[in-house]
Amino acid sequence: MDSKERFSDRVDTYVKYRPSYPKEAIDYLYDSVGLRAGSEIADIGAGTGIFSRLLLEQGSGVTAVEPNQAMREAAEKALSGESKFRAIPGSAEATGLPDHSVDFIVCAQAFHWFDRDAAKTEFGRILKPGGKTVLIWNSRLTHGTPFLEQYESLLHTFGTDYASVNHKNISSEILASFFKEGSLREARFPYKQLFDFEGLLGRLRSSSYSPVPGHPTYEPMLEELRKLFERNERNGTVSFDYETEVYWGLL
Repeated sequence: MDSKERFSDRVDTYVKYRPSYPKEAIDYLYDSVGLRAGSEIADIGAGTGIFSRLLLEQGSGVTAVEPNQAMREAAEKALSGESKFRAIPGSAEATGLPDHSVDFIVCAQAFHWFDRDAAKTEFGRILKPGGKTVLIWNSRLTHGTPFLEQYESLLHTFGTDYASVNHKNISSEILASFFKEGSLREARFPYKQLFDFEGLLGRLRSSSYSPVPGHPTYEPMLEELRKLFERNERNGTVSFDYETEVYWGLL
């Protein structure tokens, strides 16, 4: 499947169950990276606008660039009252933005889908001189509790192409080579969601590699997920734990 269309049938679950980002990470962007209320920011691969909202709350202007029409429309609906927000069709490789028009680029939960060489060229074109690029992921922890380890095993068993599209395939060497030599900085922050079973199922179904209803492995996956939840729930919930990773620098 074209990576730009992978989430077209998952927009509702994406909006409802995908995590936001920790306040500490946003504070870091504005206190240490240099984002400010007056910044013009391109949110590339903005999806349903989860990260755009956090930037708008700081007073920044945000142009959300998103190739998937269904996700872009969800962002426009969610942020329709924000005067400093606009969403446009475009991609990391061809944003449609003018030369040297943005102070910062952010890519939240998106960079692993890009053609990196083409994106780097495009980012360099649209950034103002001295502008910085920020790559962010909510990286789901796969070890540390029985639930996290069993959920990871479930994804390897039932995910349609989980191993090949996992953002953890982006190595430290790939990240270092994307940025100007010596400019890459990074920070990490803890984050979590608490889910009842309905929420856990919704979170799983928001992932592009999760089989959908009607797929031959959907019902077996659902049965295993329920067993996993029943083994690990405490007071009716399980903890979905992340490390929010922030990488930034010059190109």
